[in-house]
Amino acid sequence: MKVNVGSIDRIVRIIVGLALIGWALAGGPLWAWIGIVPLATSLFGFCPLYSILGLNTCGLKGK
Repeated sequence: MKVNVGSIDRIVRIIVGLALIGWALAGGPLWAWIGIVPLATSLFGFCPLYSILGLNTCGLKGK
């Protein structure tokens, strides 16, 4: 797994992931647990969908 998620992308994913998980914990809809996905991809620095689409926000070529 090569790093393909850059710093700004990671920050946005963490914020969105935590917001969705917080919403789910506060009684939001069940689908809000999808926040686990952006949170996990930001922590690992790898997004499988980016690999499929050939995207890279890291700035470095495969780190």
